[in-house]
Amino acid sequence: MGGRRGLRRGKQPSRGERGVSQPLAGASGFHGSRSFALEWDSTAGGAEMKIDSHQHFWQYNSDEYGWMNDSMYRVRRDFLPAHLKPEISAVGIDGVVAVQARQSLVETEWLLDLAAGSPFIKGVVGWVSLISADLDRELERISPDRRLKGVRHVLQDETDDNYILREDFNRGIKALEAFELTYDILIFERHLPQALRFVDRHPRQIFILDHIAKPRIREGLLSPWKANLEELSKREHVYCKISGMVTEANWETWSEQNFEVYLEVVLEAFGPERLMFGSDWPLCSLACDYGTWFDLISRFIAPLSESEQARILGGTAVEVYGL
Repeated sequence: MGGRRGLRRGKQPSRGERGVSQPLAGASGFHGSRSFALEWDSTAGGAEMKIDSHQHFWQYNSDEYGWMNDSMYRVRRDFLPAHLKPEISAVGIDGVVAVQARQSLVETEWLLDLAAGSPFIKGVVGWVSLISADLDRELERISPDRRLKGVRHVLQDETDDNYILREDFNRGIKALEAFELTYDILIFERHLPQALRFVDRHPRQIFILDHIAKPRIREGLLSPWKANLEELSKREHVYCKISGMVTEANWETWSEQNFEVYLEVVLEAFGPERLMFGSDWPLCSLACDYGTWFDLISRFIAPLSESEQARILGGTAVEVYGL
């Protein structure tokens, strides 16, 4: 599929220039069989796009979306491109990455069809059974569609907390390299120790951590999430989405202050070079509307330089997903 480049930090601004407490970590990245050392160029094609790196579509029915319990009644309906377009237009988002919401090849192909008919859907993170004996055949069938940028498995719902370390699952991850597909890691914070061992087994694979690994925001807990996340951020082939946080807080009583310390941690750990904005729409609507979350993140990153803000609001996603 091509189009992806690795990233490398340049000279880091001082604390005062950043408006945060300490210098941020930067990163170099690599993909496939190639190793890169490229400086970020804010004038490169596509860099000026604002991208929502994480949202979902579905045509709701209770059989296929059984994970939506009664507390999620607000999202038990259809959410399609026509519903999302006004939301992103209102805040100036140019494009989105649609991410799988059920573990089905049928859904992956449906998302690719939606992307074919909706130019603002710049890429798809789909699903394929990574433990299947037919994995290579399935990847050969679906990967020629250049809108497919990566895959994801709903690890957070596996009853085995060590599923991510299974040999058959890891054989599947190794197969992604040949197809230049990224892998989105969807876990709870308790899975971070296993995730560290997992990504170390695949140093040439690009990983994107979804929802900052879902820390226990509702309880206001930082440990052990903070230490584990900081350790994970030392792996320069791992990127992170600022997404899915509002639903980890109290949906009715959250305040902006609930998120500040968690946002500071991820910003210090990954730096703008490896962070990307995501809405997690429509799931975010369980706790806030699209514009509210976008505005919250925009206020948080406002002290950063224009180029750093551009990284978080689009540049990182453009580079990592090859949009």
